Amino acid sequence: MKHFNTLAFLLFLFSSITLLSSCKNDKKLPIYGNRDVETVKQADGTTTIDSVYHTIPAFNFLNQDSVNITNENFKDKIYIADFFFTSCTSICPIMHRNMKLVYDKFHENPDVMFLSHTIDFKYDTPSKLKKYAQKLGVDGKNWQFAYGPKDDVYGIADDYLVAVGEDSTNKDGYVHQGWFILVDKDKRIRGAYEGTDDAAVAQLLKDLPVLLAEYKK
Repeated sequence: MKHFNTLAFLLFLFSSITLLSSCKNDKKLPIYGNRDVETVKQADGTTTIDSVYHTIPAFNFLNQDSVNITNENFKDKIYIADFFFTSCTSICPIMHRNMKLVYDKFHENPDVMFLSHTIDFKYDTPSKLKKYAQKLGVDGKNWQFAYGPKDDVYGIADDYLVAVGEDSTNKDGYVHQGWFILVDKDKRIRGAYEGTDDAAVAQLLKDLPVLLAEYKK
């Protein structure tokens, strides 16, 4: 399946480990993804070298209330994104049980939001997402459930460095990774946490305050 880029994912994990090791003691989370270097010309004619980090691009989806949501809804917000589908019988129930723990702790913080993208473009219409959110006990604008065309959803999954896809050999018809992706206010990826792993979720709970503090300096 073309959306499962094994080499890219392994490189992502390797860079994550390296960055975590180098940033362990400075109370600042690493920045994930590819980094480009550009030359910037100053007003006095001199040049400097600046790093340009991978960012989440603009998007436009329908939410559980059949309202368009875009990247502007998440402007100046730290948010956690994931990919799921409502009829999933494998990892999704565990993922969103754990995401709800994070949500319950931070949903009153105006700087934190949550964004769950369904990968089931055939079944998970906004009304289905609304019932799913209600069943989870989520009410309000802080946790958005997003529905959109296959190409748009699967395309942005690549930008989050998360593998998703259809799979006719799977009983649910889809496969996906269970990462919780932590995105900062500058749309950069600052963490990736296995949503089915209690220790990883506990680390996310520790890392969120670190990232929030970064923007208060």
